[in-house]
Amino acid sequence: MSHRDDAVAIIHFYATAPYACSYLDARQARSQVAIPADAIDSSVYSKLVGLGFRRSGHFTYRPYCDDCHACTPVRIPVARFVPDRSQRRTARRHGNLVSTILPLTFVEEHYQLYCRYQKARHDGGGMSEDDPAQYAEFILKSRVESWLVEFREDGVLRMVSLIDRLDDGLSAVYTFFDPDIPGAAYGVYGVLWQVELARRLGLPHVYLGYWIGESPKMVYKQRYQPLEKLEEGRWVAFPPPAADS
Repeated sequence: MSHRDDAVAIIHFYATAPYACSYLDARQARSQVAIPADAIDSSVYSKLVGLGFRRSGHFTYRPYCDDCHACTPVRIPVARFVPDRSQRRTARRHGNLVSTILPLTFVEEHYQLYCRYQKARHDGGGMSEDDPAQYAEFILKSRVESWLVEFREDGVLRMVSLIDRLDDGLSAVYTFFDPDIPGAAYGVYGVLWQVELARRLGLPHVYLGYWIGESPKMVYKQRYQPLEKLEEGRWVAFPPPAADS
């Protein structure tokens, strides 16, 4: 049996106790967590992402709720993706951003931007009071191949993206950006940038995490077309949103 097969064989899963859902009010959520964390290398993690898992720091998980199936894993098929008119405008508007790929290292400027972003976009959501140690646990801890990508405009930090490289694509783990620039669409630009990076690296997919139709913060992912969703263990086409949605 190969080393990789050994690693897969010793992965176990446990279900967490219910906790308050981060996306849908008044709902309880549970997660299925893969353990032990130190056995999940990049190859194993790539397979788990293909099965709908994500990671937060060293923890690899997927939704495992008792009565809810709102979280739908989605990914962009890079070769077939075509940005729409709005996305092309965003690419032009933010085309002067300069990107730099960095290792997972604490940078005070990154942390301060993260705090501003959490306060503006997710105040009271559990991460808006993260101290440097909590930030590091979430953003800087990884057992797989991961990068921080910073985006600067005339030297000013505007956005940071945490990205995992998989065997078959990139996984958009988390992005935070300057919340105080009127009309900016840094998050959209970040996704488009990752699609182009995957294209240059010859990787077929960009995994966007979970689409949640009832959550305004998560429904936007359906606008990246063509898009695929994981449904009953198979990746299938995810139709575009209705024109008026």
